[in-house]
Amino acid sequence: MRSETDPLLVVPVRGSSVVSLRLFRTAAGKKTAVAFSSPLALAKVLGAGHGWIRISEPALRRMLADLDVTGIVLDPAGTLPARTPARAPERRPAVRRVRAA
Repeated sequence: MRSETDPLLVVPVRGSSVVSLRLFRTAAGKKTAVAFSSPLALAKVLGAGHGWIRISEPALRRMLADLDVTGIVLDPAGTLPARTPARAPERRPAVRRVRAA
């Protein structure tokens, strides 16, 4: 139950009619949740069109209890680029040179 002293956090979500909490990974690869103090702070990091909900910290912690989440990062300054799988070098088709007769 939310008390009047619990500030509401702005938490990123996915979806529109049914939303799910968006989790992130730390630099070490551990799952974490992020929360922001305002919609503007969220927009600066994730973009203006990103979905969000307002929720208290105790309610967020209850949602995360069984998800093996390291913790909550409040107002992260930015994000690291997503890791992309290593790609094999692009192979170009062999070009055959033909002598003019």
